Amino acid sequence: MSLQGRWNYPTTVWAGANRLDQLAEACQAAGMKRPLIVTDEWLHASDMVRKASGLIHAPVFAGVKGNPTAAHVEAGLAVFRAGSHDGVVALGGGAALDTGKVVAFMAGQSRPLWDFEDVGDYWTRANPAGIKPVVAVPTTAGTGSEVGRAGVILKEDTHQKKIIFHPLMMPKIVLLDPVLTVGLPKAMTAATGMDAFVHCFEAYCAPGFHPMADGIALEGMHLIATYLPKACEHAADLDARMMMLTAASMGATAFQKGLGGVHAIAHPVGSVYNTHHGLTNAIILPYMMVHNRDAILEKCGVIAQRLGLAQANFEGLLQWVLDLRRALSIPHTLADIGVDLLQADFIGTEAALDPSAGGNPIPVDAQALEHVFRNAVNGTL
Repeated sequence: MSLQGRWNYPTTVWAGANRLDQLAEACQAAGMKRPLIVTDEWLHASDMVRKASGLIHAPVFAGVKGNPTAAHVEAGLAVFRAGSHDGVVALGGGAALDTGKVVAFMAGQSRPLWDFEDVGDYWTRANPAGIKPVVAVPTTAGTGSEVGRAGVILKEDTHQKKIIFHPLMMPKIVLLDPVLTVGLPKAMTAATGMDAFVHCFEAYCAPGFHPMADGIALEGMHLIATYLPKACEHAADLDARMMMLTAASMGATAFQKGLGGVHAIAHPVGSVYNTHHGLTNAIILPYMMVHNRDAILEKCGVIAQRLGLAQANFEGLLQWVLDLRRALSIPHTLADIGVDLLQADFIGTEAALDPSAGGNPIPVDAQALEHVFRNAVNGTL
């Protein structure tokens, strides 16, 4: 089977090996003549960034770190405006994609960044004419930010991750090129892949009626279950890498339905302890599953059946998650990645305020989320 294709859902996606070669065509189609490349700091000297820069004769802003902050956005904006750029090529992992999208969004705005937080109708404050186009090129199969209408930015003074949202932040064109993910280390392939799984899982389990999101999430989980182990064990397996990129985009498409307690806890944990988002999600997942057990029994049975598990129920799925994490060398507890209980109360409070908490299958407050966080630190299932 040839894994090459173009589709227009939820935006225009060009999928297949060596799609990066078509970057100039993509920029032209998106209406860019003077794009700026926004990427992760550790990709600055990489062959893929050098190639991208050469293909479109564009400068590179590489001042993005793992949990992007407002300072990263401001620095990118300064470069964007100084060069009179008219669009952004966001190339990298979730941090680069989020930052690139927010830079393009803020390029023509006069209000401060936090005025556009995803609260109520704040997005209507923006000047749509000032939003510049984005071509997104993911180099990890995890966040799915390439098909999202928001960017997650850390507000450093309060240790809060804020979601900056506008419908026009959706990239105009996405290049899903598995070749760009081949060099990703096994540990990062696993962590980002589990991030995509959690997106699909929480979207599927979120309450509400959205059969389209449910169908995408369910198939996304099936693809990840099939291809994540292959991508981890055989780095150059382009079919597995392509399927994982697709599944990551599917997860982000599905979670317009909602997320849940895993993300609600992971966001403040990442803010306080600077942990990798996908790895944090992967560790918290089974603890939140246990907390939500009674509300997700039926849905977990459907998931287990789609994954072909012999024990097609909640217990079977939970054991499969634990086994998969072990096989991928995902730590069992948050303590294993340097997270302690010193700020447990703060984590619970912030998790309850996170927008993702509203999508949990059962109502959760600060006390409940702090309890799950403590279990994830201590390893108590």
